[in-house]
Amino acid sequence: MLGAPHGRGEAVGVAAAAEVADAVQVGPWKAQTPRRDGSISSRPIWVVVSDGEAYVRSYRGASGAWYRRAKADGALALVVDGTEVRATAEPVDDDEVNGRVSDAYREKYSARSPGPTETMVDDRVSATTLRLGAAS
Repeated sequence: MLGAPHGRGEAVGVAAAAEVADAVQVGPWKAQTPRRDGSISSRPIWVVVSDGEAYVRSYRGASGAWYRRAKADGALALVVDGTEVRATAEPVDDDEVNGRVSDAYREKYSARSPGPTETMVDDRVSATTLRLGAAS
């Protein structure tokens, strides 16, 4: 549910955080953030929904370049099947929320990718949880 239909490669705004949460069910997603030189960095990213909100984490922990940029900018672009969804990115510093997000990662990914899923729920990576919201 990305809003009105858009052509391949066109940017679309996200009207509400719930739209991002609904949209992430389709994946696979890539996070896109600008580099210092102006080029765009694109990385595969796992997105989960917990309590109706979308979340992402950095597999490389706080050292992940896309994560550092998204955290500093408070925003990132998510791309799936040629469609771009712009979102805000808000750090989450709440153990209870992080626990639910970890549960969502296990539920969504553990059957097909058990090793990487365990990395995504360890303390180092959990500390990089970002809540995605509607970009204005």
